[in-house]
Amino acid sequence: MSYTDAESRDALVADDSSTRELVSGGLVALSFASFVLGLLALAQYVPADITVGGVSVAAALGGSLTVVGVGIVALGAASYGGRFAAEPGHTGGLVSAALLGLLWFAVGGLVAAQTLGLSTVWPVVALVTGAVGAGVALVAREDLGVTLSAGLFVLVSGLVVAAGLVAPGWTWSPDGFSITLTGVVGVPVIALFAGLVGAWTAARVYGGFGPQGRQLGAYTLIATNAAGMLALLGSLVGFIVVRGFGPMTEGIEYGLFWGPWTWFNPPVLDTWVVVEGPIVWFYWPFVMEGYSTLGAGIDGVLPAIVGTVWLVVGAVVLAVPLGVGAAVFLTEYADQGRFTSLVEISTNGLWSTPSVVYGLFGLAFFVPRFGNTSSLLAGQLVLGFMLLPLVVITSRESLKSVPDEYRDASAALGVSKWETIKSVVLPASLPGVITGVILGIGRIAGETAPILLVTTSSPFPSEVAGVVEGGFRFTSAFPFVAVPDVNLVQSSSALPYQLYAVITAGLEANMGFAWGTALVLLLVVMSFYAVGIGSRIYFRRKLDQ
Repeated sequence: MSYTDAESRDALVADDSSTRELVSGGLVALSFASFVLGLLALAQYVPADITVGGVSVAAALGGSLTVVGVGIVALGAASYGGRFAAEPGHTGGLVSAALLGLLWFAVGGLVAAQTLGLSTVWPVVALVTGAVGAGVALVAREDLGVTLSAGLFVLVSGLVVAAGLVAPGWTWSPDGFSITLTGVVGVPVIALFAGLVGAWTAARVYGGFGPQGRQLGAYTLIATNAAGMLALLGSLVGFIVVRGFGPMTEGIEYGLFWGPWTWFNPPVLDTWVVVEGPIVWFYWPFVMEGYSTLGAGIDGVLPAIVGTVWLVVGAVVLAVPLGVGAAVFLTEYADQGRFTSLVEISTNGLWSTPSVVYGLFGLAFFVPRFGNTSSLLAGQLVLGFMLLPLVVITSRESLKSVPDEYRDASAALGVSKWETIKSVVLPASLPGVITGVILGIGRIAGETAPILLVTTSSPFPSEVAGVVEGGFRFTSAFPFVAVPDVNLVQSSSALPYQLYAVITAGLEANMGFAWGTALVLLLVVMSFYAVGIGSRIYFRRKLDQ
């Protein structure tokens, strides 16, 4: 072969390799789109039985998966025939073979049991199918074995959906199980699995097989799973927002009023202060009213919101100082030995303890000591003890992460150990401590069982618990200032319990109120998160200065 012929061959291979990257990249994108559409269909945002532009979602999923399957098999055959440059291994690998074997085991079992009606021998068919799928990927060269086994799986999945074997009207009741699977669920599930396999395999082809292709395939699989998890979380939040936004915002009124309006009545003046000017008024009944027992007006959750805030604030005030103090002692003062190991095991166990156990403890220990009645104080203590283990754990890890050079430099300057901890170690560990508190608040703010046992009385309160009564005012007796009265020994509602009460009362007539309450609870928890994240950012910036 002449030099010119060699150059022509290299240019041809390079062109074919570019075509491989273009086609395999398109298959990755199409697989990812099928995965996302399947996730949206499973969350009922785009149900599989609806039609868009004359094409049903199920048909679109089946067609896209069929194209991906055919494309993967064709690319594998082209690589095996030397149509483009690649570095395939002599085998697809044990992990790939095991994964594909499990998929084909499921396909064989479902086809044998559901389509062919082989109710007794389907396990044998499933084992044989799985063994063949794994064997092809393990024995054949990588570019042929992996693409053939994975591509045929995606192709079969697409054809099953496209041909209507699993369609929106399809149902299946497995023998021995009291469930019925429908096509509205089955089609998206098939799209999820086939989309993942298609993206993984097409990415391996894009990388030219070999170590680079396996690495790219793993990255694509992980990225697709991560994107799916984020999309799932977004779908859950979006589902609550869509269902709860209407009931939550019902009856909102606002306007502008111009004229004299009273502001406040200071005790020293003993008269109302009147201001002349404009005022914008705003009325949001769902979050500014209680539950109407007479059925008049719009029911609200204001007592539950206030109760939730009081519970969380009280728990944080109790748990954070105790937890951070215990973490400082265990990390900076106590000898690292059996005692600290025992404390570490205990805190991990307490954090894993079910919340209903804490509630039962509060019912048996706190409630009898607070007048034998449900109270906010009992709920704050119970939730504080639930939060305490996580504060200790995260604070210890944050303190341990502070470099020892900080402590040594401070000691070299003659600073005492306590001053070093207070001025150097604790400020450096605050972002981690705040992160732990944020995670803990996310748990305790949504707890129902402890609140049900120790805090609540009326499931649908109409009035806010009067925790703070009176205000700061001047008096004629020493110390000449009177402080507000704080009454925590009284029952109160909370958003999780309010939602639980609505559900147990029956969702038929209260569905809107339930979704609105769930959305308000989500917003309250997010507000606590926002405060915690803002505090963490503030302290991190101070450390960087």
